[in-house]
Amino acid sequence: MNQTTPPQVVSADYGRIKMVTSFEELLSTPFEGNLNALCWKRTLPGDFGEVVANLGVGSGITTIEEDRLKELSLSNEGKLARNILLADQELLRTQELSPVLDCVNGYHHDLEARPVPTHVQSFHADSATVVADTYLCTYYGLSSEGVFNEEAIRRVDIPETRALLLEQYGGLDDDGFLEYLNDNYYDLHYVPLPEARPYSFGVGNLWRIAIEYPDCAVPPCIHRAPATLPGQNPRLLLIS
Repeated sequence: MNQTTPPQVVSADYGRIKMVTSFEELLSTPFEGNLNALCWKRTLPGDFGEVVANLGVGSGITTIEEDRLKELSLSNEGKLARNILLADQELLRTQELSPVLDCVNGYHHDLEARPVPTHVQSFHADSATVVADTYLCTYYGLSSEGVFNEEAIRRVDIPETRALLLEQYGGLDDDGFLEYLNDNYYDLHYVPLPEARPYSFGVGNLWRIAIEYPDCAVPPCIHRAPATLPGQNPRLLLIS
């Protein structure tokens, strides 16, 4: 797996990523051909670190309600940041989306040994049973990372991993096995190939990425939450 530090947002390698200049363009640009990720690149004013510090969250993932944001006592720079957080959520709600603002101070993974990790820090694709996209923005802390579809392989397609899963399932590589993989989300997780060049979603940028659903015209965007280490700043993340 490629362990190098990913660069900031990359150009449209493989035609997978398109940069847009407005929320309207982010909404209206169709996913087609190879395109499966849109990025509205932004440099945001305000002190998002001050917002995070005043939230005073503990470990793990804390969902931040609007009322809690509005109650914070902030400097002018902090208020600028808060106004952006509120405005972005309102933008998404106008499209009948349900944005969630999370402060992430580490992850508590399932400690059960599995042939395939299924946590958000594993490269994965989102999925749905109906037409849908994922919207993401990191305002503070390490940002989400992506890898191109051409530079990754599903974990369930690695022979050794598939053999372990087959043994766990019962040995028959049939429709029931495929359903087993899907029910456990094993078929949504990927490993970068040795030549892969993971990329950063960047801080402040609002992304719309394709997910896996029946009859989707494009492959899903493969992404993950960044690896976290003790002492790192919490992340402030919007997801819908």
